[in-house]
Amino acid sequence: MFIPHRTRQFFSIALLAFTAVFVMDTTAATHAQSNFLSVKVANAAMQRWPNGHIASAGQTNQWNYPLGILLQGMDAVWFNTADPRFYHYVKDSVDSFVDKDGTIATYDANRSSLEQILLGRQLLELYGVTEKENYFLAAKKLHDQLIAQPKTSGGGFWRSKSATNQMGLGDMYMAGPFLAQYAATFQQPSDFDLVTRQFVLMDKHARDPESGLLYHAWDQDKKQAWADKITGHSPTLWSRSNGWYLMALVDTLPYYPANNPGRAKLLEILQQTAAAVARAQDPHSGLWYQVLDRPGDKGNYLESSSSSMFTYAFEKAIRLGYLPRRYQANADRAWTGIQKHFVQSGPADSLTLTDTAPSVGLGGSSNVKGSYADYTSAPALTNDPKGVGAFLLASTEMENAKDGFKGLGKTILLDAWYNSQTHKNAAGQNVLYHYKWNDLSNNGYWLLGRMFRNRGVKTETLTTAPTTEKLKEADFYLIVSPDNTAKNPHPHYMTETDAAQIAAWVHNGGILILMENDRDNADIPHLDLLADKFGLHFNNVLTHHVIGRQHDMGKMLLTKPEGFFTQPHQLFMKDTCSLTLSGNAKPLLTWNGDILMATARYGKGTVVAVTDPWIYNEYTDGRNLEKGYDNFAGGQEFIHWLLQQP
Repeated sequence: MFIPHRTRQFFSIALLAFTAVFVMDTTAATHAQSNFLSVKVANAAMQRWPNGHIASAGQTNQWNYPLGILLQGMDAVWFNTADPRFYHYVKDSVDSFVDKDGTIATYDANRSSLEQILLGRQLLELYGVTEKENYFLAAKKLHDQLIAQPKTSGGGFWRSKSATNQMGLGDMYMAGPFLAQYAATFQQPSDFDLVTRQFVLMDKHARDPESGLLYHAWDQDKKQAWADKITGHSPTLWSRSNGWYLMALVDTLPYYPANNPGRAKLLEILQQTAAAVARAQDPHSGLWYQVLDRPGDKGNYLESSSSSMFTYAFEKAIRLGYLPRRYQANADRAWTGIQKHFVQSGPADSLTLTDTAPSVGLGGSSNVKGSYADYTSAPALTNDPKGVGAFLLASTEMENAKDGFKGLGKTILLDAWYNSQTHKNAAGQNVLYHYKWNDLSNNGYWLLGRMFRNRGVKTETLTTAPTTEKLKEADFYLIVSPDNTAKNPHPHYMTETDAAQIAAWVHNGGILILMENDRDNADIPHLDLLADKFGLHFNNVLTHHVIGRQHDMGKMLLTKPEGFFTQPHQLFMKDTCSLTLSGNAKPLLTWNGDILMATARYGKGTVVAVTDPWIYNEYTDGRNLEKGYDNFAGGQEFIHWLLQQP
């Protein structure tokens, strides 16, 4: 077709302008994460406390909960950015305590202190990522402590051996999420009943009937100096203790099986507590006072750690569907107030976090009466690990908030039938692995699942052959690298019957995602029984072969928009197959003459085909590829595009 000179000139200028914008957007995207407030605060924390050494100069670092909450925050920043510096900070901090045989320095099981349990969450995470037995052995020590923990007559954990029949709100965060995560990881279903009991007991004995908030602690024997002689609870509604409790609920619930009766009870407690906390929010600053029910009283002050905890809990609970969207206004007001009142800039772009309350100890042999003055008389702290950790959790949630609801109410169902590989975990149990939501190892899709969940999408797994009935509640169905006999001696192959069921679901509006692999590592011919229905044929070949760690062999440098990629990327794909298209199928990504991604409309639905699992942990979490590769950012664009499909 002939194009007049003036028109050609206009097209050239427009193309150059578009390319310039594209490159500029990429530069902005490259630096966007480094401009996150969470990253700046995390960078400052790593400089302030190398290798997690938060103890005062000359003091021995301790295995304790302030380090635990700090590392929880660092984890969140790593998950949000795929910057491996934050992972290595967590690992180095934990490794400074944990020996090769699982021994934990400074940990004393004989104390039965719940404050020693929180760091167990890092043990479970590091076990999941590395699959090293010493992390499991260390975590098992903490689990064994909880099972043997001294308990009240109703089955409530004592705060420690010296705190006879005493329970505290903060201890819900110390022990609850860890025990639930351990139960889910190592198949201990009875542990969920134990977790539920802790929350129910505190809800029963510590809740103030007038405000709906909870008192800091409860003494079953009503003997402590701080204990009410009738109710047994302490006298003050402390903000941080309520923050621990609310965070514990939102961090524990994701591990509960959907059919566990305790899940509904915890949701009820969460919703009741959130409503009370929202009522206590200061209308002017958007923050919360150190003593929640006495705003403006002498000595009371707006407190940073609890304000961050409430913000985190609100935002995460909305995203996971535990709380209605109206709480977004509470989180937004709080986040604005946190940045305005507590964050101060320093030299070299360092940041300081102010107004974190010091700890108030109740329990044991303490004669503290838990009075208003006990909570307000001690000076607030600057750059306290508890405040910094809570801030990092809040900031990562709020930085995701702009995308946090694009998938709210939707479900992605991950196949575990065509890819049903199992292996033994450190406890000797058979578990599903390889492209699974709960697999944090190199082979897993844990980070991909988090990307979906960050947008409000519910991640589920289907362990049986699909039918239209089983798929009807799903918005997305993901099949990844179906097993061949080299990977699974008893593979479940795609059948014509299965393909017809899946195709009918797509025709009715489902979005099907097919991620193949190369011919040596996956079954291709049987999956084509399904893919061919949409004009998407996986070729039974090996392309883009990578030898060892010669990652340049799998590099794909995208310099212009293509398919769903709106920004340039340096992607990595290793040992793929390729696609041949027919019908209305169209390419999304072509490289070196091969079609690697494509899509097709089918009835009311959409199908997308990819020739490699390309966004599994090994190539998205930042630990394995050299700097510059950004499968993590490419995966974010992929999910954004999927959520826009009709």
